[in-house]
Amino acid sequence: MKLHLHMSIAVLCLFALSGQNQVSAFQKPTQKEVTPSIKESFNEKGIAGLDRLDQTELQKNCSDYAKKKMPTKIRAALEKQALASVKLPADGIFLGDWKEGEKIAQNGRGMQFSDDNKTVNGGNCYACHQINKAEISFGNIGPSLAQYGKLRGGPIKEVIEYTWRKIYNSHSVNVCSVMPRYGAAEILTEKQLKDVMALLLDPVSPVNQ
Repeated sequence: MKLHLHMSIAVLCLFALSGQNQVSAFQKPTQKEVTPSIKESFNEKGIAGLDRLDQTELQKNCSDYAKKKMPTKIRAALEKQALASVKLPADGIFLGDWKEGEKIAQNGRGMQFSDDNKTVNGGNCYACHQINKAEISFGNIGPSLAQYGKLRGGPIKEVIEYTWRKIYNSHSVNVCSVMPRYGAAEILTEKQLKDVMALLLDPVSPVNQ
């Protein structure tokens, strides 16, 4: 009886260990295994296609190093690549109309399945940031933008250039930033980018009051 009991316990332990290995293996699928499952979970609708689920080389690296430090060499190469994508204003003028910029920042429409190619894209900035101190409803994924320009010394050259890079392609400033690449991904036009820049940096903008 004791022999049978010991054998039963041993068999149960083997099953338990086997199950743990299976769970462990299941918890660590490769990106190649995960991607088809993700795509099967979505359906194309309107202008929202499955191509949005395709990661760039940079995004793949950020996924691979999400829980561990990215090697300096890889980070530097990716940031350099992102910086190369940044296009400065053709006319050399960075600031537009802050009033239009505020409309863009508060507009969450565009590029959704319910939109079409004629829909004017907004920046949806309020979903992640507080735009100014008067707002009572806003997201907090990103830092508050209240007094953005004022706290940085106003629209000086260094601040203007940094802000343009950050908005145009956030990866050129922080390689794994979750902020949309408004210029590089052609979400906003050059004029819209200038208007958002004015919202952040114009001294009379409500952001800087």
